[in-house]
Formats: sequence, structure tokens, C-alpha cells
Amino acid sequence: MDCVYASLRHRPEALPTLAREVAEVLGILWAHTTPEDGLEHISGSLDSDRVDLLLYFLSPDPTSPATHGPLYRAAALLARGHQASPTLQRRYLPPAGALGPHADDTRRAKA
Repeated sequence: MDCVYASLRHRPEALPTLAREVAEVLGILWAHTTPEDGLEHISGSLDSDRVDLLLYFLSPDPTSPATHGPLYRAAALLARGHQASPTLQRRYLPPAGALGPHADDTRRAKA
């Protein structure tokens, strides 16, 4: 299993944080996950300017060249969720961490 840490930063103009905010973010991300993501678990915590997330993914199959690493899958899920959710768009800046050249390097994402 691989673990990826990520954050969603609040927009400066966003309303004050809500007690249910983390649960809403987790629910939105679960709603936009796909089987290819291999997502097993998400946990989150609220900070003053962001929501911190730990995303746990099944380790990619090393024999399958089409399987992306956990950094790529985390970035894709956050981007997909943000793009599809008016709530995330209204409350958070677009996710940082564009899919770069090391996104498939599983050695960098092991927890």
C-alpha cells in the first residue's frame, strides 16, 4: 500500500471553515474515484488555511506498464474532483502538483 500526502488550500475569499468540511471533501473525492485509482482509504484534517489529506492506494502492479504510480493517481483524483465539484471549486484553489515527470515514480511515494 502507498500513502500520498496532499492538501487543498482555501481560497482567500472562501467562507469560514465548517465542522463538516473534512467529511464533505472526503465524500466528494470518493464520489469521483475510479477503480483504476486503486484508492483504499482517505483521511483528512482541517488547518486554518487548508484541508490536509492522506490518500492510501493499492501499490501498482509492477508487471503492468499501464498502471500509474500513487503520485499520479493522487494528482489525477484531486484534479478530477476539483473540476467536477462546484463545492470544491468555490472553497479551494485548484490542486497544486501538476502531473510531472516523477509522478509515476513509486519509490518517492512509499510511506
